[in-house]
Amino acid sequence: DVFQQWMEMYGPVYQVRFPTDNRIFTFEPEHIKALLATQFDAFAKGPILHEQLASLMGNGLFNTDGDKWKFHRSMTRPFFSRERISHFNIFEAHADNALRQAAKRLADGHPIDFQDLVSRFTLDSATEFLFGHNVDSLAAGLPYPETSHVQNSASFLNHSSNIFVDAFLAGQTLSSLRTRVGPNWPLAEFWHDKIIPLRKIMDRFTEPLLIEALAKKAAQEKDIKTEEDSDTLLTHLINHTQDVIFLKDELINLLIAGRDTTACALTYAFYMLAENPKIADRLRQEIFAIVGPSKRPTYDDMRGMKYLRAFINGACRYSMMVLFYFWRMLLLLTVHGRGVAIIPTSVCCLYHLPFNSRMSCKAAIWTSKTPGSKPYYVPANTRVFYSVFIMHRRTDLWGPDALVFDPDRFLDERLHKYLTPNPYIFCPFNAGPRICVGQQFAYNETSFFLVRLLQQFTGFTLAPDAQPEWSKPPAKWAECGGRKATEKVAPGLHITMYAKGGLWVRMEGRTKE
Repeated sequence: DVFQQWMEMYGPVYQVRFPTDNRIFTFEPEHIKALLATQFDAFAKGPILHEQLASLMGNGLFNTDGDKWKFHRSMTRPFFSRERISHFNIFEAHADNALRQAAKRLADGHPIDFQDLVSRFTLDSATEFLFGHNVDSLAAGLPYPETSHVQNSASFLNHSSNIFVDAFLAGQTLSSLRTRVGPNWPLAEFWHDKIIPLRKIMDRFTEPLLIEALAKKAAQEKDIKTEEDSDTLLTHLINHTQDVIFLKDELINLLIAGRDTTACALTYAFYMLAENPKIADRLRQEIFAIVGPSKRPTYDDMRGMKYLRAFINGACRYSMMVLFYFWRMLLLLTVHGRGVAIIPTSVCCLYHLPFNSRMSCKAAIWTSKTPGSKPYYVPANTRVFYSVFIMHRRTDLWGPDALVFDPDRFLDERLHKYLTPNPYIFCPFNAGPRICVGQQFAYNETSFFLVRLLQQFTGFTLAPDAQPEWSKPPAKWAECGGRKATEKVAPGLHITMYAKGGLWVRMEGRTKE
């Protein structure tokens, strides 16, 4: 709330002073457009962020700038062609497996953690798409809630996929902690790097697959035979380079994007279904009108589901999928525009909100929306933070009902009034040259799972009796007003957004006609 309050007090751009440097915060779409597109060459991830994330991401796609980033992008982007991302066999196998397990657990009288379910679905789908071999995390089964008399078995806890996922999540959490500490993060890990052992666990899964793929490539070259097409992203990458470290880094980067961002969208999509049953009914009507109650959707089928796409956009606007964020102690003194303001000590505490950031490589000039005011000057080597999360909630950009979840805003006159003339107010996948390379893959995966979910289930509800007490929104939120006062899920953050304690739910199997 404090960043929102400061925006209302000082405008959508202000400067915050830290002991080591000054930081600029912006929620202005024109400035975000400059960062991501029109002044792209003036801003980069920067060396500090690279060092903070290097133990986990190495020199992968999401942790490089300049020519290195261009090389990564040029290799990965061609693989995400329409022909590849519109073949839904991978989605179908893992979605059906996930929903079958959900149905069984629900039939036994237990709620399910929907966030865990879709995270397993996206992990298995992503690893099969990337490597041609999935982690098979769904084979571990589903967890029971803390309140259940049934305990999670040793075989579940020690399943190889859970060991991989535990290291995967711990690595992201520790990486995000480094961004909170700032440039002096090495002092917090003075004796040893805490992420390297976790990355080694992850590499134990990718290394055998990498070695096998390299061996096949060598055999093909020896026999003077080449594949007409690459079956997986791994084989596609190997056709461009055999640098093992490069390949490991790239796969981990894409795995983070492939699992967590789509799982986040699906988790908050279910939350909205549970909170808005009329919207769920309307989605089901559209799905049944196009593919019926059981048919597998095709790419063209889903293109025709306009309300489904609007619903997904609404879930993306509500949640936050873009990688990286900022969380740190703010000082009493903040500078905004040409004035200085003392911030009350009551608001000077730790806050966590999703932010992305860039470092200015050279000085830049930003326009000001305030009539009669001068442009903003951004010095070189300045860290700039921007929050799509807050921008997506601005009533001056989205209308007086900006805090209301309403998919129709992407279909009716509000689309043409707000979004069409100002497209940078909606950036769930970032924008510009670094726009998410897997954006359409994520839309297809999310759409496919939701179609299958709505074909097979109804009566979506939250299960507060199963939600861990520590993960529920604090009672004081009710005093905040706005959307926060009615939230039933507390968001958490590591490199992406998630629901604290999971999203425990119940739903009913749909009676077949």
